[in-house]
Amino acid sequence: MNLKSWPGIPSPSTRAFINEGRRTSGYTFFDWIHGYIYSRWPYLYIGIAIGEHPLARVFKPFAALVDRLATRPRPDAANRITFADTYHGKVVLPEAAHQLVTLHHDVSLTNLEHVIPYALARDIVLKNPDHIVVLDCPCRANRAHPCLPLDVCLIVGEPFASFASEHNPRRSRWITADEAVEILRSEHERGHVHHAFFKDAMLGRFYAICNCCSCCCGAMQAHRNGVPMLASSGYVARVDATLCAACGTCASYCQFRAITVPDGHAVVDTTACMGCGVCVSHCPQAALSLVRDMSKSAPLELDALLAGHPLRSGS
Repeated sequence: MNLKSWPGIPSPSTRAFINEGRRTSGYTFFDWIHGYIYSRWPYLYIGIAIGEHPLARVFKPFAALVDRLATRPRPDAANRITFADTYHGKVVLPEAAHQLVTLHHDVSLTNLEHVIPYALARDIVLKNPDHIVVLDCPCRANRAHPCLPLDVCLIVGEPFASFASEHNPRRSRWITADEAVEILRSEHERGHVHHAFFKDAMLGRFYAICNCCSCCCGAMQAHRNGVPMLASSGYVARVDATLCAACGTCASYCQFRAITVPDGHAVVDTTACMGCGVCVSHCPQAALSLVRDMSKSAPLELDALLAGHPLRSGS
């Protein structure tokens, strides 16, 4: 991508985004345009995507064209690339989410297909990971009656954090790692799920942690409708029937509708369970726990990945 110098673009964060794209293997000019639009106007982009913006009907044919382009065969992939391969989230447990916002060194982890089971956008390349911006959630902001608070989307590292801050100053603010951890803690307490999001147009890598509820989140809405754009944490919930009081609290908190209480004790549908851990934290009888499910992708746990991966920069 020959974008070494664009004197007509004054924004420092835009220039940083361009330069980072130039250094990213396989990143095209079309990818950059897509990423710029997505990041520059997230409320319009997401509002149209989830069907809540007035322009959604007008842009529906265009969205169908983009989807066809996203699912075209590619010579560098064995299978067809689907929409979920271009934009997806990985469920992460609270401890893992805390790791992503408390780093003090740059990180480069690539080819994480065993963790991020998609054909594209599966790298964790964190530059200045202590640069964190909290953004009003575009999904919630587009809903008529959103869950509150709105400011729960954490944009992590550069060039993403500065871009979000510079272009959406009224709906974002810089925060510390401790403030990010507090947002994660509060959202988990509300029963919301931590998703680490990856997107091909966002340099093909991790760029944000969103704290999602099934009533507002566009990704969870798409997942329910058959687009497999969310990957399990690698764990599933397990019920100890001897402790379960069949109170139904776990089922009421489950964002993935994976728990029922048919007769005597809660039952987990392990195919639907994404291993977020919300039910475990909210069970008054401590009857639930998480266990590793080896049929699902490996957990996104930075400590373990860094310990076993040769690529790590910074100190």
